[in-house]
Amino acid sequence: MIRATGLIIALWLSLVSAAAAQDNPVVVEFFTSQGCSSCPPADAYFHESLSGRDDIIALALHVDYWDYLGWKDHFASPAFSKRQRDYARAAGHRSVYTPQMIIGGQDHVVGNHPYEVKDLIKAHKRNPLPVNVSIAKKGGRFVIEAETKGATGPMVVQVVRYRPLETVSIKRGENAGRDLAYSNIVESWDVVAEWDGQKPIRIRTPAKGDLPVVAIVQGRDHGPILGAARLR
Repeated sequence: MIRATGLIIALWLSLVSAAAAQDNPVVVEFFTSQGCSSCPPADAYFHESLSGRDDIIALALHVDYWDYLGWKDHFASPAFSKRQRDYARAAGHRSVYTPQMIIGGQDHVVGNHPYEVKDLIKAHKRNPLPVNVSIAKKGGRFVIEAETKGATGPMVVQVVRYRPLETVSIKRGENAGRDLAYSNIVESWDVVAEWDGQKPIRIRTPAKGDLPVVAIVQGRDHGPILGAARLR
């Protein structure tokens, strides 16, 4: 009887996990920098109002183009600055800035405008994403599965690893003397496969470390985000 109960619980947990994987929360990419004087209010809003929500996958990408102002952001990566520039080119914009949030890979908004951010998140939640995505860890690998609900075309499957929270004492630059909390700090963002959506896909990729991981399916060339799942 104990074994049967354990089996029932295991099956129930697997069903809950599968259902959660198909919720397709809204992905919010937040471009910020420790050296940006206008970023701390947006960092605080991201930390307090977005980073812990289950219906949002909130990811902070620290850029490196403000490092010359006197403080090197040790979370920053040239790859994240490039991702932001590529988004700008895809949208026909001529420049990049911080703080910026990009909702669902489509809508660009100033990170210090929380009401606009909230409205865009609500708008995206009203439109179910066209790709179901799940991610699980099995042994030393992540297993990502995806299938479309009608969407086809060139897509990329990406794996994102992030640190949940760190506090930094800024010693120099525009934010000198401040202790700032940073949430969901992206450590790596890798394309692991290309996909046309014609049939379901199953990918195995090495699992590195114990950080939370997100799987994201996105239109190629910085198109809209079509599906996402998180593994904490």
